[in-house]
Amino acid sequence: MNTATLDTGRVSSRRPNLGGALRAEAIKVTSVRSTWLLLAINVVGGFIVSFAVGALVTDEVLTIAEVGFYWTVVAAVLAAIGGVLMFTADAQHGTLAPAIAARPTRTDIAFAKAAVATLLGAAFGAFGIVAGFCGASLSGIDAGELSAAPSTSAWAVMYTTLSAVLGLGLGMIVRHGAGAVSGLLVWGFVVENLLLVFIPAEIARYLPFVAGNHLLDLDSDIDSPEAIAVALSRVENAAVFAGYALVSLAIGITMLTRRDVD
Repeated sequence: MNTATLDTGRVSSRRPNLGGALRAEAIKVTSVRSTWLLLAINVVGGFIVSFAVGALVTDEVLTIAEVGFYWTVVAAVLAAIGGVLMFTADAQHGTLAPAIAARPTRTDIAFAKAAVATLLGAAFGAFGIVAGFCGASLSGIDAGELSAAPSTSAWAVMYTTLSAVLGLGLGMIVRHGAGAVSGLLVWGFVVENLLLVFIPAEIARYLPFVAGNHLLDLDSDIDSPEAIAVALSRVENAAVFAGYALVSLAIGITMLTRRDVD
């Protein structure tokens, strides 16, 4: 009887551990101002940019089916920043150590953060798409071929979801918010664009945000004929980008479980 009681206690104390971690992470994400600020930027920016592109670009024929997804590239970056801040805010403000002391199983905290980051990234994608389509619709351009919009929306949400996981992993590795966000922005907007000039298209297609951006399957004048000839399919691009996200998360979890927490 005693053994059964002890075993039951052990199981019951283990189950609420992850559930408590999930609740704690959800509360933290929804209670900090940075989350709502990033979401506001995502919605307002998506609407304004899509409206401006549709209303002001007159040298080419644009449709709502295309312009509605233009903002998703930025939404993915914002989702990644949100993922970074999910961990670095804890690490820099001294709330990580008490959380670990209260819930010593660090993998529970890591998996809870990953689950919440997944939901956060999906929210960034969904709100960004809605804002983009609203802005494009009000700009007065034609609807275009909307039959593929549901499929592209699903790929777009996958992109932003994986971006948030990638950002979380990066934050767990770097542990400094400004450094991780700066590195993310420099890599995404500067380094990859430079590499596209200097490395072969066969290698460039495996860069993280090159693969991520191609999940949207939008026509681009930037892609060279060589890049188009060796372009990966959507499934292959998803596998490449997911690989970066999961590897960064795995490294981050390993460092969390093995490194001292101040």
